[in-house]
Amino acid sequence: MMYPTDADNRAYYDDFSRGYERERAAGYHRMLDDLELSVAAPLARGGRVLEVGCGTGLILTRLAPEAACAYGLDLSPNMLHKARHRGLPVVLGSATSLPFPDDSFDLVCSFKVLAHVQDIEQALREMVRVTRPGGRLALEFYNRWSLRYLAKRLAGPGSISEGRTEADVFTRWDTPRSIARMLPSDVDLESFRGVRVLTPAAFVHKLPLLGSAFAAAERHALSSPLRRFGGFLIVIARKRGASRH
Repeated sequence: MMYPTDADNRAYYDDFSRGYERERAAGYHRMLDDLELSVAAPLARGGRVLEVGCGTGLILTRLAPEAACAYGLDLSPNMLHKARHRGLPVVLGSATSLPFPDDSFDLVCSFKVLAHVQDIEQALREMVRVTRPGGRLALEFYNRWSLRYLAKRLAGPGSISEGRTEADVFTRWDTPRSIARMLPSDVDLESFRGVRVLTPAAFVHKLPLLGSAFAAAERHALSSPLRRFGGFLIVIARKRGASRH
């Protein structure tokens, strides 16, 4: 089976960038960003932060005030064009070959990206490499044990632009157990957080009363015993070694 190359993925996300922010200011997508930020912000406070796959900078621009400095990296020049317009320090590059020295960051985070990286083991090694000893990683995966997985299986690939669908990008669905096995040996898995645990379909967040109720329920489910069933599963890990802070 042939998988897309970095060039294929770059073309996909360059195309996706045209409408990427269309519905992200409110409702379902804003809820996802809020929950992801609630996980990353406490880990970022006062430190050097890298977001891998920062896209147009929607999360990074909100995370930056918590950090001493915050950088973003993305494969797509068109995505980064919008991030630079937000005044963010971002660089073009691949998750599998990060252009930063060893031990550079207190926090490395990534959201909605790693499920689309074919060589996930290399990407994880790279993200751990640039994390300082004692630093943390907040890494989000797509979870096979979730309502979101079932919904995607039933609905099929969604459209991202004219002529393109989600089927045009490599996508992997993992489980808490498989994620734990993939982590490099020099990190310790500390915990999981579950994003979109209870939402059956994104459209419910467009309904005023029902949307508010689901958003509140998702905030509670993030760290609850149900978190392992989140459609987006965030692993929090710490790199072994003595902290320099």
